Amino acid sequence: MCGIDRFAGMRGYCRAGNKVKVYRSGAHFGEEPPISGNHGSGTIFFTYCPLSCLYCQNYPWSSGGEGDEIETEDLEEILKQLASYKCHNWNFVTPTPWLPFIDKAVRRVRSEGISLPTVYNTSGYERVDIVKKYRNLMDIVLTDLRYSTPEAAAEGSSARNYVQFARDFIKWSYEEIGPLETDENAVAKSGVIVRLLVLPGRSGEAVDSLSWLADNVGTDIAVSLMSQYTPVHKALETSSWDRAILKHEFEEVASHMDDLGFESGWVQQFTSYEADNDLLGCNMEKGKR
Repeated sequence: MCGIDRFAGMRGYCRAGNKVKVYRSGAHFGEEPPISGNHGSGTIFFTYCPLSCLYCQNYPWSSGGEGDEIETEDLEEILKQLASYKCHNWNFVTPTPWLPFIDKAVRRVRSEGISLPTVYNTSGYERVDIVKKYRNLMDIVLTDLRYSTPEAAAEGSSARNYVQFARDFIKWSYEEIGPLETDENAVAKSGVIVRLLVLPGRSGEAVDSLSWLADNVGTDIAVSLMSQYTPVHKALETSSWDRAILKHEFEEVASHMDDLGFESGWVQQFTSYEADNDLLGCNMEKGKR
C-alpha cells in the first residue's frame, strides 16, 4: 500500500529493499510447545516489520535494520540447513515484507524433495487479499491479536487500522486452515494459534479480544495467553507503557479466558519483567488447557 518500487531503489514504510535481509536463523525452543517440539522450530528472523511497536523486543532488527542482505539462493540454503537439523518446521518470523522471496525459495527447495511444515509467524497486520496468494507458506499460522481498539493500536504500534486487518486475517486463516492439529508426538502439523499479549494498563484490550474470538471464530481456536510484556525500546520513555503488567491484570484476562470456555492453548506463567524472560519466544510454563 506504500505504492513504491523496491527494484527502483525506493523504500516504503517497512524499509525493506529488493534483497532479503535476515537477522538470525536456527533451531528455536522458545515457541509454544507444539511448535518447538523436541528438536526446535527452524526459525528465520527476518529484518524489518510493517509495524512500529513502542515495546518491540526485536527492535534491533525489526526497526533498527540489523541483519544481512542475502540472495534467494542463500535463503534456500538456510531452509535446507534447518531441515538437516531435524527441526520440526520452517518458522518465518515477520515474513510479510518478504513474501515473494520466501515463496520462491520454499518452492525451489520443495522441488528438490526437502519439505517441512511452514509456520507463518506474524503480528497479524496482514491483508487477506495478499496472504491468499501465499497459502503454501501457512501450514501453521502463529499470529498476534494485539489490540481491540484503534486508539490503543495507534498508540502502541502506530497502526490505527490494525484491529480490522488482524481480525479479518484471523477469520480467514481459521476458515482456511482450521484448528490446531498435532501428530503422535504432539508436534503441530497444521492450524491456527492466536497469541494475546497482556499490555500494561490495557488488560481490557485482551479481554475484548477474547470475547471477539469467542463470538466470531469460536472457542476451539488455540489461544496462547502471554504475560511477558517487557518495557523495552521506546516504551521505556513512554508513560503508562514503561512498566510491567500487574498480576491482577493478567489474572483478569486468564479468568475471562476460562469463563468463555477456551479449551485449547496455553497460559504463560506470570513473571515480572525483572525476571530473565526469554525475549524471543513464549517459554510457556503451563501445559495445554
